[in-house]
Formats: sequence, C-alpha cells, structure tokens
Amino acid sequence: VMALFLVLTAVTFCLFGFIIGIWADGWEKLQIVPSLIVMPLAFLGGSFYSIEMLPPLWQKITLFNPVVYLISGFRWSFYGVSDIGVGISLAMILGFLVLCLGLVWWIFKTGYRLKN
Repeated sequence: VMALFLVLTAVTFCLFGFIIGIWADGWEKLQIVPSLIVMPLAFLGGSFYSIEMLPPLWQKITLFNPVVYLISGFRWSFYGVSDIGVGISLAMILGFLVLCLGLVWWIFKTGYRLKN
C-alpha cells in the first residue's frame, strides 16, 4: 500500500509541477506557488499534528486540503494509524490526480502557453 501512495503522490506532484511550470511566466512567478500555496498546505495538512487535535470547525475545513489525504495515507503506511481511512485517502489522492491529469490534458489539447 505504501508503494501505491508513493507512486500516486509522485505522479500527482509531477503533474502539478507541470501545470505550475506552464502557468509561470518567469522565475519570480514560479516561486509563488511553493512559498504561498504548497508550504501552507503542508503545514496545515496535519504533518506535524493529528487533525483530531483541531477544533471541530477547523477539522472540517482541513478536509478540503488535498495534502491531508497524502499525509494520512503515509501515516497509515508507517504506523498503521491515521486520521482518515485508507480508502478515503486513496480515493481523494486519485481524485486530485485525475483533476491534475485533466488539466494537463486540456493544456495539451488547447496548446495553452505551448503555441506561439
């Protein structure tokens, strides 16, 4: 199961990186995403704490963060314990992967920022 989480996470982040690379006009814009999007998602994704420690409102808000499902899946793979069930984590990772794959497909189909 851990290998499945590794492969799905790697492919998802590769597709996400491709999308960011196409979107960014230059190096300055390229650095916005890791510093303003990915880092806060990782810190708010339960990597340093269990989401069960949060107040009920923030627990619900945290479930909209795709990184929560990645971290929960890896936590289950390592320790056998997670905040979210393995099936739900896999389904959400697959959903995020399909979303990124659909966006990459659209980029290639329309030639968005690929054609001059």
